[in-house]
Amino acid sequence: LSPGAKMGCFTFIKVMMILFNLAIFLSGGTLLGVGIWVKVDGQSFLQIFGALSSTVLQVVNVGYLLIALGAILLVIGFLGCYGAQKESKCLLMMFFSVVLIIFIAEVAAAVLALVFTGLAETLLTGLVTPLLKEKYGVDEEFTKIWNITMTEVHCCGLNNYTDFNNSYFYATHNSYPGQCCDTQGLCNSTLAAEKNLGYHHLLPSSPCGCLLQGCFKQILEEIRTNAGVAGGVAAGIAALEIAAMAVSMYLYCHLDEK
Repeated sequence: LSPGAKMGCFTFIKVMMILFNLAIFLSGGTLLGVGIWVKVDGQSFLQIFGALSSTVLQVVNVGYLLIALGAILLVIGFLGCYGAQKESKCLLMMFFSVVLIIFIAEVAAAVLALVFTGLAETLLTGLVTPLLKEKYGVDEEFTKIWNITMTEVHCCGLNNYTDFNNSYFYATHNSYPGQCCDTQGLCNSTLAAEKNLGYHHLLPSSPCGCLLQGCFKQILEEIRTNAGVAGGVAAGIAALEIAAMAVSMYLYCHLDEK
């Protein structure tokens, strides 16, 4: 390529880098602002976006998630946009390093999720089950979160209904949560076991023909069912990250030739 063509290519890539990262920066600021709004005034958020956010669980989790994602995108967008605009090798290298670290972390998380699913279940059981026993029925927000989760996902407890054995809720109401039996009334151990183990095939009198498992198993099944979509999204994100690193490294290496 002639020097003019090289210069034009460099300028084009630089402008695209600036615009791309400016969009990331603005998106990060928006996500950060919405995340703070959700945590500070969640009720107002629910009233305005109730149709889009049907559960309190989504609002509680998404609030922290949006703040974290917004902050990360702000940093990435700033480094990429300002580094390209100022033609700063230091900022471009920082941009490359941050995106590379995120990429490696994503790959590591995906590998761990595939290889150590059983370990994740064991760790969650050790952390969540004591909370279910102590806080379900005591902490209003915690109880609402789990009620909505069990209703929407159609599950009971983290592993199964036995997570509520010796719990505050069972001791107070002498019953498992109604979601464990698909009923609004009392849910005793016999009916909960029927739902969990599938005894309804042997007991036609069972009011529901559905099998109720733990929420971890149900959510994992949903993820596996939608693995194609999730994989496509993950591949798209990975491709964008690789492209961003390639462009930043191109600008870094060609700054001296400019």
